[in-house]
Amino acid sequence: MPQSSFSTIAESLQWAFMQLSTTSESANVDAEVLLLHCLQKNRSFIYAWPEKTLTVEQFSAYKSMVSKRVAGQPVAHIIGEREFWSLPFLVNDSTLIPRPDTEILVETALNLTLPEQAKVLDLGTGTGAIALSLAYERPLWQVSAVDKVQDAVELAKANQINLKLERVEIMQSDWFSALQLQQFNLIVSNPPYIDETDEHLHMGDVRFEPQSALTAKDHGFADLFFIAETARHYLTDGGYLLLEHGYEQAMVVREKLIELGYQDVATVRDFGSNDRCTLGRWHP
Repeated sequence: MPQSSFSTIAESLQWAFMQLSTTSESANVDAEVLLLHCLQKNRSFIYAWPEKTLTVEQFSAYKSMVSKRVAGQPVAHIIGEREFWSLPFLVNDSTLIPRPDTEILVETALNLTLPEQAKVLDLGTGTGAIALSLAYERPLWQVSAVDKVQDAVELAKANQINLKLERVEIMQSDWFSALQLQQFNLIVSNPPYIDETDEHLHMGDVRFEPQSALTAKDHGFADLFFIAETARHYLTDGGYLLLEHGYEQAMVVREKLIELGYQDVATVRDFGSNDRCTLGRWHP
């Protein structure tokens, strides 16, 4: 390991890569992201100035962050931030880290034909990534977001303040429980959908995320089915329900929506060509 007072950017990155290569499949990226956060610089800086020497304080902080990543902590938790929809979101261990795959749900929602001042509800908002991204793109939409966990609600509100999206209403609610029978043009949700016995729950970043935000009963379908059944009472005539789910759950979710009376049911694939979200339109 290089001496802290003589470590250049290039040497520090090489050291970090060697530390991370046995525990992370993205060692190069992790090393860069942690160093950029430590230096408070953009990516072009470290390539333009590879010979730049870190201060003792900077390298000490970098070593600490790399050690946490070697222990398995998610990079997003270490730096306290994750980019989603090209927006910076604060993150912590109270809820899920926003995933790139979920961006297809935002893109699909934005492509729907909705009123100019559509009323939109995001169930289980977590960091607020979905709701706030939609509000950012559609300033006239009336976006509401709920989460059962108060710490997640506070986190979403912090992101709302940082992104200056004051019009979004964020509140604590166990799915629909705190909502009066309002009518929404669109209800979106990325609910827990992983089977409680899934072996992947003991691997990677998900080990550090709350299981309540990941798993659901009935082989992962319980929350998806509950939302689909209940949303019918909260959708306008012609309103849309849009649900994220696991890549192997699409057919069952489509069948459930059709059984419940939704029309125009369709599944959308994510950027990795995996079935990622399914939507249906409600006509009472």
